[in-house]
Amino acid sequence: MSELITLCRIDACAIMCSQYESQPKVWPSPIGVQQVLFKFKMIPEMEQRKNMVNQESFFSQRTIKEVKQLNKHCKDNRVKKMTQFMFNNICGKWVVHGLNFWDLNDLSLLLDETMSNIDKRMDAFAITPLNAQGASSSSSSFMVALPLMTMVMPKMMPRIGMEDIVQSDVNNMDPMKRICEQLY
Repeated sequence: MSELITLCRIDACAIMCSQYESQPKVWPSPIGVQQVLFKFKMIPEMEQRKNMVNQESFFSQRTIKEVKQLNKHCKDNRVKKMTQFMFNNICGKWVVHGLNFWDLNDLSLLLDETMSNIDKRMDAFAITPLNAQGASSSSSSFMVALPLMTMVMPKMMPRIGMEDIVQSDVNNMDPMKRICEQLY
């Protein structure tokens, strides 16, 4: 309590009641408690109640705050799970079978949001043309279009055990599939 008084530069006292003792314990002293209570009673009632909490209201406020934080984390986890599911599904790793209505609804919302973000980025590229060096002509834009990646396979390279890693028809592959295979 003394640290609280020193750090916050406030007047404070403590009255601790116990069912095992007939007299309450007071801190710092009975006279100190009377002085603090007298100053407190001199404050208008509205000002007194503004920051006043009891144990029940404190725990109620704390519980509400923690529930909000829990809901936020649950929502974040759900978005991450659906994002992972979406990318795995695009790459052919998972199938949509077995999802319930809520999963499908969340996945639909995530797909709509992702498509909207892609459209915004495409619009930004259309508005901000690239100069000859591939840099944006606008200094405020930080997005730069990258050239399509192609993989060239040397003729002399041995292919023993490499079929799963390098494919001869990579240049003809769907760009989305090529990205997925690079990720996994």
